[in-house]
Order: sequence, then structure tokens, then C-alpha cells
Amino acid sequence: MSRQTNKLTATAIKATKPKEKTFKMTDGGGLYLEVSTTGSKYWRLKYRHAGKEKRLAIGVYPDVSLASARAARDDAKRQLAQDIDPSTAKRIARQQGVQTATNTFMAVAAEWLEKVHQHDVVPAHYERNKRRLERDVFPIIGKRPMSEITPPKLLDCLRRIEARGHIETAHRVKTLCGQVFRYGISTGRVERDPTPDLRGALRPNKTKHHAALIEPKEVAELLRAIDGYGGQPTTIAALKLAPLVFTRPGELRQAKWADLDLEKATWSFHVSKTGQPLIVPLPTQAVEILRDLHGLTGRSEYVFSGIRSSKRPMSNATLKAALDRMGFKGEMTAHGFRAMARTILAERLNYPEHIIEQQLAHAVKDSNGRAYNRTQYLDQRREMLQTWANYLDTLCQGEATA
Repeated sequence: MSRQTNKLTATAIKATKPKEKTFKMTDGGGLYLEVSTTGSKYWRLKYRHAGKEKRLAIGVYPDVSLASARAARDDAKRQLAQDIDPSTAKRIARQQGVQTATNTFMAVAAEWLEKVHQHDVVPAHYERNKRRLERDVFPIIGKRPMSEITPPKLLDCLRRIEARGHIETAHRVKTLCGQVFRYGISTGRVERDPTPDLRGALRPNKTKHHAALIEPKEVAELLRAIDGYGGQPTTIAALKLAPLVFTRPGELRQAKWADLDLEKATWSFHVSKTGQPLIVPLPTQAVEILRDLHGLTGRSEYVFSGIRSSKRPMSNATLKAALDRMGFKGEMTAHGFRAMARTILAERLNYPEHIIEQQLAHAVKDSNGRAYNRTQYLDQRREMLQTWANYLDTLCQGEATA
């Protein structure tokens, strides 16, 4: 074989036409352009390694130019000089490239979101966390391999969120990143989670508690204000029901008639925060409110249907706006009914904490570490809620102060 190299020219290659049979145009040094009968042109390198003749596929012309093909040939020659098989080296590099692509933070996070997180939380919580990662993390470290994300790099990402004044979000995103890293560890994509190294590195998150009235005298004033409120009937019904069952505001406003059994006085739904099923026993006062409301919204899917459309639930701002208009702005929120009930049931009516926590649908566990099921303490909770409703009646009527 001639030792002369660089025989071809770009002009000659471009002008070459296909023939009846596939033919080769040699450039020297083992490099040649294979021209098929269809006119496609493919760069290949013929070489010998360990006593065997082999071929290295370089690429398709014109995607791979003449200059690029020659550079690939020269790289292969350098590998051969070091007793490295160019074909083997290329295959390993390709495998490593694929592995790296599946080991990026974005790839591992997307897999965790799909295979784990969406099955562990309710849809709204899943979408919220997905948006947090897409907005605040992927643009910064998403394309980096997990193993290359050091504590300082992750901290830089989190401090960008912190700089916007979103301290709580920065802490939540740190927690999410930790979950992704732990998933990466379990699937063999990374060896350690850097988030524990960031303990104390972010500004402390000062939790803002929902405003709530917890003194009986103040609660009595609130209940009387609700009784005299002149808003929409659905809003009034929701305001009256909120203290009786003290579910999360979103669960209340999105309540569906199909989940209610007024004959059995129960309301069954999936807890918005955990996705776990829960049965709420309804006191007689709650059943009466719901029976009255059924004549107004019974044809809608939602118990508290929206004003503009019966196909949608009440707005999440409705109850807060009503409480504000009644003069309780900054003193009481829709979520505050939960704190109100929890405090008074424990401190004034002496109910056990685990019964109250079960009704609040908090993630409490029994002595064996099992999460309470939806019917746990149902009879005790039914008695507690009826006593609670009766107590609220006496407060409203001015017959009790403790």
C-alpha cells in the first residue's frame, strides 16, 4: 500500500458520482471514502491491531468533512501507537457518553419524579415540585453528571433562589435535591448526597403560622360573625362547616357530593397532602348544613361550586376574603380553623392528641410504626366531633366560655 496520504481533495469528493457498484476513494494511511450505488458516502479507516485487519467507521460525508476524517485517522494512528484498538476505544467512549447522559441531575430527577414521586404524593404536590426543579435547578445544574455536583455548586443554585427572597422555596428545593440524590445512590448513579453538607448554609426559614383564634371568647365572636354574614349562600355554608370538620381549606372547597353519605353522616376523600384515604364523621350540625346546601348545589359535582361556573369549585381566596370582610384580617384564616380546633380540643375539652391528629389527617403512626388507616378511631372521632360541634354552639350562643 502506498505511504502517500492526503490524496483526495474536497472538490473531487463533491464531484464524485455513484457507479453501478460500490467503490472506494482512498486518501492514504488507511483512510478511504466508500461511495455506494445510491450516492451516499461513508468514511472508513482500514488498520491492523493485534495481527488482525479491522475497519473503523468514522462517519457520513458531508457531515464529516475531509479535514475531520483526516483528524480522526490521525487520532486512530496515535491510539494504535499506544497499542489501543480505535474501534474498542470508540465503543467505550460511546457507552460512557450514554451513561453520562443518564447520570445527569436532570435525567435522574426526571426518573425519580416519574417512578417514585408522582406515586407518593397527590397530583398538585407533584406538579408543584416538578415545576420547582424545572425552574430553579435544571437550568443551573441539570446537565451536570450527578458525581460532579459538589456542595458548593449545589449551594450556588440554592442561593440564586434565596437571592430572590424565596427562603422557604430554597429550603424546599434543597430537600427535593436530597431526595433525587438518594434515588441516584440507590440506582447506582452517584455515591453520596451533598445536601447534608449544606446544613446551616442557607438563611433560616422563619415559618409563618396561619393566623388563628384560639381563645373561646374570640371564637364565639367569630362564630356569631359567621352567623350574621351576608355573603353568598355557598360561602356562608363553607364558613359554617369549616370549624366543624377542620379539614384543610382545599379539601373543603373541593368537596364532592359523590364523596358524602349524609345518611351515614360520613365524608370520604383522599388527603390532599399525603394522598391517603380518610373518613370524616359528620356531626349532626354539619349534616344539616349540607342538606340545606344540596338544594342549591346538588346538581353540581362540587358541594361548594364556584359563583361563575358550577363546574368548578369555590375559589381558594373566597373564605379568606370573607373573613377579611368580617373584620378578622390578620387574625383568622381558613387554615386557622385547624389550629383553633386542635388547641381547644386538647386544652379545653381534653381529647387525646393522637385522636385529634388522626382527624387532622397528619402523618402520625401507631406504636408499631404503621400509619393510621382511614377508619382508625372512627367511633372516637365521631364522638369528639359531635362534642366539638355542640361546644361551638354553646360558644356562639354565649352559654360557654371554656
